[in-house]
Amino acid sequence: MDYSGEGGMVLIPTRFVWRYGGRIVCISGSFTGWTQWPMTPVEGCPTSANSNIGTVNTIHLTTEANYLTPMLSPRAPPSGHGSSMDVDNEGFQRVVRSSDRTSPEPFSTVSEGDVDVSRHRIAVFLSAHKAYELLPESGKVIALDVELPVKQAFHILHEQGISMAPLWDFSNGKFVGVLSAMDFILIMRELGRNGSNLTEEELETHTISAWKEAKSYLNNQINGQGAIVPRQLVQAGPDDSLNEVALKILQSGVATVPIIHSPSADSPNKNLLHLASLSGILKCICRFFRHSPGSLPVLQLPICSIPLGTWVPKIGEPNHRPLAMLRPSASLSAALNLLIQAQVSSIPIVDDNDSLLDVYSRSDITSLARDKIYTHINLEETTIHQALQYRDDPFSAFGSNVQRCFMCLRTDPLHKVLERLSQPGVRRLVVVEAGSKHVEGIVSLSDAFRFLMGR
Repeated sequence: MDYSGEGGMVLIPTRFVWRYGGRIVCISGSFTGWTQWPMTPVEGCPTSANSNIGTVNTIHLTTEANYLTPMLSPRAPPSGHGSSMDVDNEGFQRVVRSSDRTSPEPFSTVSEGDVDVSRHRIAVFLSAHKAYELLPESGKVIALDVELPVKQAFHILHEQGISMAPLWDFSNGKFVGVLSAMDFILIMRELGRNGSNLTEEELETHTISAWKEAKSYLNNQINGQGAIVPRQLVQAGPDDSLNEVALKILQSGVATVPIIHSPSADSPNKNLLHLASLSGILKCICRFFRHSPGSLPVLQLPICSIPLGTWVPKIGEPNHRPLAMLRPSASLSAALNLLIQAQVSSIPIVDDNDSLLDVYSRSDITSLARDKIYTHINLEETTIHQALQYRDDPFSAFGSNVQRCFMCLRTDPLHKVLERLSQPGVRRLVVVEAGSKHVEGIVSLSDAFRFLMGR
């Protein structure tokens, strides 16, 4: 339920109870878009009354205390300056060591019925709620002019602490794309190649639109006549369902989708409202089902018992999706190539025992814009260890105590993993072994959504 006042919308968690029996009971109203939501069987509660026309209604009286109930309790960032990692200690004792280093204690496996019920209820929720609900109460969204020099755009992303921004074409009056950290990874790789036509000086004058055109050639996006095939901007409207937004992100392989409002299809007035991401949608799911966990049976299961994520294989087991990991002594060039080839957002950096030391992410490339570091480093000679030092400069705008490495245990229940993935900036969780921090797997946002949506 929501109440609007001078302070804006107030969300109030509300429990509806039905005590009159029946095999399947659904709830429907304006707050569900008049879509039927299955209710979870619980003990009866005397909060219902017969109406004067023979129907049975549930009565709910809102008290002032309801306003104080938190909808979602995000995990506070770690205190101190000594570590950029975070993992819960709860449940460490539930993992046992064995010769294959990945054998947990036996858990009950998820039933097909539980999965089907959970996916159905999530599908109903995603279809009933709109992209407009992802908009924060306050905040800013940065867009870049396609005629900006690439170098200037590089510095803007770093200074603003963001990894991507929508692109606006003033001449055509529309949004035409997104500039992301991956663009700068490709640019850095081109700068590092012998014989490349792209030089640092050219970054001063080359525009974003010129880079996007060059990128099209690099990606061989050419039709039979030799003309560039433009890639259409993946976008959504505020009235699109969360299900539609999630599918656009998954199917296009992008990290965010701009939410753009336009009075009509031909209107020149385009308003950029928000950048929708899977983490924002997941936060809505967690907030909605937080007070009724029984309605999603799979939430209580440990992630090791669910077909979710990518895992280090046991001895003798084929590895169809190898984990992308690197040592700190590997070159920055190797890291950038792996980010491109493996199509991942981050790479675990491990020691000789495969214990997690840190994570190098796509967005870390923007740290090289500080003091024009990218102009005087050699990608082949610069190690990942050195690149992480550039990133973690304590005198930078964001400091070295920003949490960058997010972990979980294989015994963590799914609801805990989903809540962690729903936090801003968290796109992957590294699954580690208790105590030793041996890397056992990776669970990403896209992994979670493909499982929850049955994709």
